[in-house]
Amino acid sequence: MTDQPSIEQRVLRIMRKVLSNVVRDAAPRAGVPSCLSDSTVEDIRRCFELIAIREQELANLDQPERPHYAGDSMARQPVVFHSSRKPDENG
Repeated sequence: MTDQPSIEQRVLRIMRKVLSNVVRDAAPRAGVPSCLSDSTVEDIRRCFELIAIREQELANLDQPERPHYAGDSMARQPVVFHSSRKPDENG
């Protein structure tokens, strides 16, 4: 694995930066209506959401899998804990 971000990670980072700059530049000033329609604002929100989801997916891909031995079952098995206390003789 390399320490440098992939092309996709770089694109996502730049898209996030550009979108946030557009939102900042288009933010309405006091007494002036927004130049962006409600649907455009919602689309920008969706873009930020999709970027965040993909960044999370890419971050999870960078994490190595847990090691396991050949022949070990990959299925999870519940662990049962038994109380080590002895039952009270009085009931």
